[in-house]
Amino acid sequence: MLLGILVLVGVTAAAAAELEVRVNDRRGGPVSDAVVTVVVRGVSPPTPNTPVRPASGSQRVVDQKALAFTPYVEVFRPGDEVVYSNSDRTRHHVYSFSPIKAFELVLAPGAKSAPLKLERSGVIAVGCNIHDGMINYLYISDAPWAARTDARGVVAFRGLPAGAFDVRVWQPRLPPKRPDLVQSGITLRAADRRSLTFSLSLLPDSRLQFDREHTRY
Repeated sequence: MLLGILVLVGVTAAAAAELEVRVNDRRGGPVSDAVVTVVVRGVSPPTPNTPVRPASGSQRVVDQKALAFTPYVEVFRPGDEVVYSNSDRTRHHVYSFSPIKAFELVLAPGAKSAPLKLERSGVIAVGCNIHDGMINYLYISDAPWAARTDARGVVAFRGLPAGAFDVRVWQPRLPPKRPDLVQSGITLRAADRRSLTFSLSLLPDSRLQFDREHTRY
């Protein structure tokens, strides 16, 4: 029986598809911190076979160090929690005006916030009311597969079932209030290994010109 289970697991793993998504700017340079989501085409709400992201209820930390939020963009599922940590030697006043989750946190050096639960899907822009150049984005998604690109502008999804998918990309420097970029009807067969490329036209980095009174999310 055990041998049969191991064989079945091996066959299932071998049959799973892989999808690599590469995000570039118009000059061909890599774009990090782009959120890529993958959904089964025609299914709403998404019903994944093998979610890549952990189940809702997980907790992650956004740190503040060298007067910057790290990471700049973080991906969550509804029900996840975020904790803000202050590794700087100065006080930070973390806040969001977002209708999805408005909050204020005053953090002394070395302090951490209580966990904040993120109940709703959407994008939350977070700033520091003391240091205007600090900004962070929380991307909450109920898509079955969601992740952000690394420094190479790449994210890889493994263990996808065969089927047709829509692949979407969002990045903070895209023009606001527009739909995510999408490539629709991407078909994967068992054991496929495919790659997609998105090319983005980006606005200037908002961390260099952040306006606390006009956050976009």
